[in-house]
Amino acid sequence: MIKKEFVKICEEVSGISPFIRFVGVIGKGGELLAYKRRPELTPLLDAKNTQYQFSHIAIKTDLEEFFDKNLGEVEFVWEERKKVQTISFAIKKVRVWISIDKKVIRSEMLRIIDSCLPIVKKHAKS
Repeated sequence: MIKKEFVKICEEVSGISPFIRFVGVIGKGGELLAYKRRPELTPLLDAKNTQYQFSHIAIKTDLEEFFDKNLGEVEFVWEERKKVQTISFAIKKVRVWISIDKKVIRSEMLRIIDSCLPIVKKHAKS
C-alpha cells in the first residue's frame, strides 16, 4: 500500500461520524503513515505519548499474530477509556486507529464499526 491509499482511508473513515476525533494509519514499526484529526480539537496526548501509543499498537499487533492460526485474524479492537473510546482495524500489516468522543452512545459506536468494516475490507484487497 502507498501513502495515497493511507490518506484515502483516513478521509473515508473520518467522514463516517462527527464524533470521530482522530484517524491514523499506524505502520508495523509504530510510525504514523497518515492521519486526519477533527480540526477544533486539542489532542489528549502530547507528541511523546502519541508515539508511545503508536508503538504500543505496533507491539500489540505483532503479539496478536501468534494467535491468528488458532483464533483467526483480529478484525477490530474496541477500547473504552474514561476520556475517549478507540477502535483499531487491521489492514494487512498496518492498523487503522480511530479515537471517538467518550459521550457517544454504544449504538453510534456500533454504527461506526459497521461503517468501517467495508472500508477496511476494500483496502485489504488492494
